[in-house]
Amino acid sequence: MSSIRSNRVVIEGEVRPARVVFDDGVVEQIDSGGLADHDFGDLVVMPGLVDSHVHVNEPGRTEWEGFASATRAAAAGGTTSIVDMPLNSIPPTVSVDALRQKRESARSQIVVDVAFWGGLVPGSEGEIDALVDEGVCGFKAFMVDSGVSEFPPVDEDQLANGLTAMADGGVPALVHAEDGDHFLEPAGDPRLYLTYLDSRPVLSEVRAVEKAIAMATESGATLHILHVSSGEASAAIGASSGAVSGETCPHYLTFASSEIPEGATAFKCAPPIREPEQREALWDALGRGDLGMIVSDHSPAPPDLKAIDSGDFTQAWGGIASLQIRLPAVWHGASSRGFDFPELADWLSRAPAALAGLDDRKGSIEVGHDADFVIWDPDAVTKVTGLELEHRHPVTPFEGMELRGRVVATVLGGLEVFSGDAVHRVRGRMLRRK
Repeated sequence: MSSIRSNRVVIEGEVRPARVVFDDGVVEQIDSGGLADHDFGDLVVMPGLVDSHVHVNEPGRTEWEGFASATRAAAAGGTTSIVDMPLNSIPPTVSVDALRQKRESARSQIVVDVAFWGGLVPGSEGEIDALVDEGVCGFKAFMVDSGVSEFPPVDEDQLANGLTAMADGGVPALVHAEDGDHFLEPAGDPRLYLTYLDSRPVLSEVRAVEKAIAMATESGATLHILHVSSGEASAAIGASSGAVSGETCPHYLTFASSEIPEGATAFKCAPPIREPEQREALWDALGRGDLGMIVSDHSPAPPDLKAIDSGDFTQAWGGIASLQIRLPAVWHGASSRGFDFPELADWLSRAPAALAGLDDRKGSIEVGHDADFVIWDPDAVTKVTGLELEHRHPVTPFEGMELRGRVVATVLGGLEVFSGDAVHRVRGRMLRRK
């Protein structure tokens, strides 16, 4: 038996003094007193974070990111479980064989626990049942070009067929919701962020969300809208009567288009970072429950693909690296808007675990769950220096920022995987949907 205690432990939606006793990696007892092996005083203890939107890219594009570096970054940021996206690896996770290749690549490298999403591309509908049997957490599909040729978008008929199969399999559909019919050709200086922003207007996101909701409602599928960037799309999700949820990301909650410098392609993502009023609308949507979680959408690429030298937004890869700093990035904004630790635990742990079907063991501190914890100081400062992050590449739009909150230790299955600014051991497991 081992135990930890703190005066501020997040349990069942509230913060209270507690001692958590665990054995063989599982929580056995929670009480309010007694000595503990590790007393963390007034540091906050939350369930280990779960990030359900991570592009690890291995095998096939390991020069972008890999299981070793990505899971070290997760551990250093308080994340004890990630769910790997089916792209941008080669092959993408659209078949059982591809999934097995992913698992083999990950097997000896992972520092935290890893689960996997499957992918839906044209012609892969017949693979859904077999991938469900293999334990994938659900399936991601694009309604527009993904940026990589081996993961093309689905048309409406293909998406409808996939949604029906996912409903039958009891797994969620994750949709990148933008409507290319409402895209515009970039017009203007390619080094200006506004040139890129104007090419992907809010309307393109809203129309795609509305289409996806209508199709999911007809099929009975559970639908999750990825990386929501606008208040209008959030409102459409909140107004739905079906099984629909949505997420947003730290970059949409932190930055605004008017603040992005000329040529700063580290900020490029899709959908784009929008105006300041959209940033506030996303915070409001989280407060109302229209959006239920905040995930990283960690999608790194080498500096040359981010067009760092040219600063050309029309050519740069659209992806942001933030897996390691999700907690302080979110707390920095949340604390100034009146949110507290229970909301953080919900957005960063419970809801992503539930989406991925891992909430029988992840996402909350309770008896019978894995002894996964993040211990952090909400008043300390994390200064972001890309070269000091565990990500494979140092390019991040958070460079130089001083964010409120700092991870002190990360515990996975009762064992420290991060403390004292060091990642300790390779010991993660591969997870299956419950």
